Amino acid sequence: MRIGLVGKPNVGKSTFYSAATLAKVDIANYPFCTIEPNVGVAFIAAPNPCPCKDLRAKLEADGRLGPIADDDERAGSICQPRTGSCVGFIRLVPTFLVDVAGLVPGANEGKGRGNAFLADLANCDALIQVVDAAGLTDIEGNPIAAVEDSRASMQEEISFLRAELDAWITGLLNDGWSRGSRRVQAEGDKGMTSFLHEKFTGLGASLGNVLQALDEFRNHWGDVDTPWMWEDERIESLATMLRKQLFPIHIAANKADAVQGTPWQDLEVNGMVQPCMADMELALRRADSAGMISYRSGDDTFSVTAESKLNDAQEKALAAMKEKLAGAGNTGVANLICEVLFNCLDHVVIYPVADEGSWVDGDGKVLPDAFVVPNQIEAKALAYKVHSDLGDGFIRAVDGRTRRVVGADHPCGDNDVIKIHAKT
Repeated sequence: MRIGLVGKPNVGKSTFYSAATLAKVDIANYPFCTIEPNVGVAFIAAPNPCPCKDLRAKLEADGRLGPIADDDERAGSICQPRTGSCVGFIRLVPTFLVDVAGLVPGANEGKGRGNAFLADLANCDALIQVVDAAGLTDIEGNPIAAVEDSRASMQEEISFLRAELDAWITGLLNDGWSRGSRRVQAEGDKGMTSFLHEKFTGLGASLGNVLQALDEFRNHWGDVDTPWMWEDERIESLATMLRKQLFPIHIAANKADAVQGTPWQDLEVNGMVQPCMADMELALRRADSAGMISYRSGDDTFSVTAESKLNDAQEKALAAMKEKLAGAGNTGVANLICEVLFNCLDHVVIYPVADEGSWVDGDGKVLPDAFVVPNQIEAKALAYKVHSDLGDGFIRAVDGRTRRVVGADHPCGDNDVIKIHAKT
């Protein structure tokens, strides 16, 4: 699962990326600070408490485990994550973030990084466009004095990314349009569907994406017959409808702490909008890593743990951030990634184990793995996610909560604990 961070230069994409992943990247106040895409892992909170909470309750009820101690650093969690962490039954699970190099108008014509930028987006499952909510940069990312209407400025950023994607997809449609027209002549509507599906499979298009785009097209233009006679406007319209399906764009209204009011409301988007303070998130996470504060991404406050080591400037900065954080509710960074991954992309967290009774792996580790997968994934498909040998040799699966034996086509849901039986 890859979420692309995109937008014009100098709006805070690299800061957002670094705040989410704690990866060290170049961050500077000029366009094209990022040249090649950075790829990193962000650990975000699973939508539901880790199953180790239920396991602990069972062990306590059976008298095999005592109550949670006041000084327990993990606040009761008993799982042993192979990646991420779990404290207070909040399980952190991984997702890939791609910080794509800055975009400028005319990318589809070769400007900026040109088609290299657009190609970097092809393997992303969703896009987060980081926009400048404070209106402190022009359309090419150069620093300017704050604009009077930051909502209009944000809408301009959103519109120009759409325009670049639309122009890119239009170019792909035009390249081979005569071949697609011949298929329609020979096969009718089915020919158009097959042509578009094959053409955009490399961009992650599913058959459902194509069918939904064609349905919207028919509602506006009517039947798709005689495409060899279409004017440019109709082809461009089809490109727009395909773009909506292939590239849902969610908006991070960054630098929200430098804005009066809420100019990000009522933006015209085909995704969600989240005000963000990436600079603050990065500062808080670095302070937490340094042991100065205790902070968890997504929280509305933090506690100072090394007050005696802070100088006056650090104390004032932390006090100011705590006040802003309390007013905003959170920095928006972790919340946006969670919303995109779990709600917009409809993914869930599933815990495969080797023993359905004790919920351990082959080495006796408790719930070591947490897989982020599509909701209602079938048991055999889950087995392939865990290991290809488990998929090839799949026999059956067992629901670790109910101990019910299920088959290959059993749909798995969020927070399931699954034991997979396979020929080995």
